[in-house]
This record gives sequence, C-alpha cells and structure tokens, in this order.
Amino acid sequence: MSSTAADVVRLLTVSGSTLAVAESLTGGLVAAEITSVPGASRVFRGSVTAYATELKHELLGVDAALLKSNGAVDAQVAAQMAAGVRKALGADWGLATTGVAGPDPQDGQPVGTVFVAVDGPFGADSGSAAGGKVEALRLNGDRAEIRRESVRSVLALLLTELAGEQTGNERAQDTEQNGGF
Repeated sequence: MSSTAADVVRLLTVSGSTLAVAESLTGGLVAAEITSVPGASRVFRGSVTAYATELKHELLGVDAALLKSNGAVDAQVAAQMAAGVRKALGADWGLATTGVAGPDPQDGQPVGTVFVAVDGPFGADSGSAAGGKVEALRLNGDRAEIRRESVRSVLALLLTELAGEQTGNERAQDTEQNGGF
C-alpha cells in the first residue's frame, strides 16, 4: 500500500465520493493498490481491465473511430476510458491508464508512452477542463517499472485533483462561517 493510495482513499472518504478505474497496460495494478488500503470498500466501486482494444469501445464507450484512427495509446482514449468507467460503474471519479509497457512498440507508439486520465465532478473554478484531465508520460525502464510508475502517476493525478477540491470545499465552508465574504 502506498501513501498516495492511502491519501486518495482518505480524501474520497472525507468528501463522500466514489472511484472507479479503467486499466489497460496496468492490468489491475491500480485497483490492487487502492484496495490494499483498509477502508477502501467505502469508496471504491470497482474496475474494468480492458486490455483488448475492442473492449475499450464495448465496455467503456470509447469512440470506435478514435480507436481505429489513433489506436489505443492516445490521450483522448485515456480521457474517454476515465469518463466511461465513471459512468459505467456509477462513480464520482474515474481513472484510466493506457500505454505501452513493452517489450515491443504498439500502435506506432514507443515503449514507455503512457497516458493517464482522471474524470470527475470538476467545479467551474477547479482549473480542469470539462471532461477531465489527461497526463502524457514518457517512462523509462523495463515493463514492470513502466507499469509501476503508471500506477503511481495516475494516483498522483487523482490526489492532486482531490486535494484541490478539498481546499476549495474548506474555503467555501470558511466563507459561510464568516458571513459569506
């Protein structure tokens, strides 16, 4: 269990929010990291490991034309996976990982190309674009290291969003307590 996963579960619990995960290259490692945290059952809805490209469309609603034109290793695919799993599993937040762990390139992308995404209830002043946030990564190392770093990166991306949301909520509560100013 990582401290990042523990922080994610804690912040989700405090906010009363839920999480769902869509994984490709990480093959269930993100879900395993989250569920290693005691109390994760209060916030974790479930996960979809859509390793095969057609499952990204069939289970997560990723646009078939996008998959055909760009392949599965793409920023828009990651964003649609996160939004799709959030909708499919009825969660407040959705995470996604897609990329090339190796040993061979895929869809014209070199080993170490990874996209991680988060989709959630972003507020107007959250600084996040509607539809979520995607981070492009160029990772080095062997297959295991690329997968491990992908897990760390997607959890860190969510933690940043949750911490920002928590700060915003605390400011709103403080404003209410101080007469609305």
